[in-house]
Amino acid sequence: MWTLILGVVGAFLIGGAISLKSQKAHISWIIALWVLAGLSLIAAWSLTY
Repeated sequence: MWTLILGVVGAFLIGGAISLKSQKAHISWIIALWVLAGLSLIAAWSLTY
């Protein structure tokens, strides 16, 4: 269950980062979202094993 939730959160964060990039937001916001998305997906992967 937690794996699915963290995977969905990671996907939303990736979508948000792509959206912010297309809106030409400040690079620090984009990097922050990519880092959070990566951490969420790593946590989801680690819960599977």
